[in-house]
Amino acid sequence: MSDTAVADTRRLNSKPQDLTDAYGPPSNFLEIDIFNPQTVGVGRARFTTYEVRMRTNLPIFKLKESCVRRRYSDFEWLKNELERDSKIVVPPLPGKALKRQLPFRGDEGIFEESFIEERRQGLEQFINKIAGHPLAQNERCLHMFLQEEAIDRNYVPGKITGNPCYWRVMDRYETEALLEGKREDTFLLRDAGQRDCLFSVNFWGYNRSLQA
Repeated sequence: MSDTAVADTRRLNSKPQDLTDAYGPPSNFLEIDIFNPQTVGVGRARFTTYEVRMRTNLPIFKLKESCVRRRYSDFEWLKNELERDSKIVVPPLPGKALKRQLPFRGDEGIFEESFIEERRQGLEQFINKIAGHPLAQNERCLHMFLQEEAIDRNYVPGKITGNPCYWRVMDRYETEALLEGKREDTFLLRDAGQRDCLFSVNFWGYNRSLQA
């Protein structure tokens, strides 16, 4: 094999991974755990709540660590809000288990430890799928669900716009108005509103808006 061929082969070898690459913090992460179920109340006022703990470094979230307590009906509320106001396909929740709520059962019904654990796992899968979706991350209801102690059912639905990325249908003129005067590396991601083009990215540079 010629020296030239050896040199070309060596250029294909990847850089060895060092300890910083292997054990350093990930560039972007979002972790949500559902744990510590607690059943409170008596009779028809009895219900189970779960702790919802989130850790992230995504800039769109105001708090990088949060922990709130939610019940099943709160997850239902979030699902309904997203189905009404967002464009995403919302995954299903674990079932309501109506048969387990019938009277005169010989067991604890929906308060059986095995059922609570099964529901906990289902809720954890649900919320991680939702929170990991870029469009859902812009919804105010998701932020309130994950990071505020109490859910305000009378809140005004809307988008979180405190981040450098917008997501909604927007024409070129509105885009340029939003970007005008911003620093050179500012960009805006917008819904293109077209079947053959999912989104458009506009950059501000050279004192004008550049589109890709």
